[in-house]
Amino acid sequence: MASQEPRTRSPSHVDHVDMKLEVVVIPVSDVDRAKSFYTGLGWRLDADVSGKDGFRVVQVTPPGSPCSVIFGSNVTAAAPGSAQGLHLVVSDIEMARAAVAARGAEMSGVFHDAGGVFHHKGSDQRLPGPHPSRSSYGSFASFSDPDGNGWLFQEVTARLPGRIAGTGAAFTSASDLASALRRVAAAHGEHEKRDGGKHDENWPEWYADYLVKEQAGETLPT
Repeated sequence: MASQEPRTRSPSHVDHVDMKLEVVVIPVSDVDRAKSFYTGLGWRLDADVSGKDGFRVVQVTPPGSPCSVIFGSNVTAAAPGSAQGLHLVVSDIEMARAAVAARGAEMSGVFHDAGGVFHHKGSDQRLPGPHPSRSSYGSFASFSDPDGNGWLFQEVTARLPGRIAGTGAAFTSASDLASALRRVAAAHGEHEKRDGGKHDENWPEWYADYLVKEQAGETLPT
């Protein structure tokens, strides 16, 4: 029987393998305390499994997130509290901050960075209030879990090009959809003003086009 050479894949084929980040592991010192904190924020409890020699895995998922969070005993060698800069993208920074604060988390105020784009380390270069032009990606709020693992809300309303395929719009919650509809309604109002104040009979098509292009990071209709 003839020997068979192992099949190899071309580099171009490998380049197109989807790589979806679906789990982040964070280090905690008290598993039950961390579980109480995160479920208290309204994060879904997916699993709490124990094994031999004190091994324990807890998995929770933030509302609307495709990525889950794991913590437990003997799941990571990292020092408790050393996970920093974990981002939770939201469509309304002030609403998200208020919702989490109401559940007992100690939130920072809403802030933007002095550089105008991403934020510096820790609390360096923070300026109070949302981004002056409420630019997408530019407004933040932060909180920590009981061990000091650091989380940030980042407000994203219009995606940069290439982040999401422009084949449709998807919303993970009614509040996200409501926020998007408020933005498109305001934009359409300006559109009608520029058109001499005439009522746009094709507003459903205009709304749909705006919502899809906003998520895909494409040029918005005017």
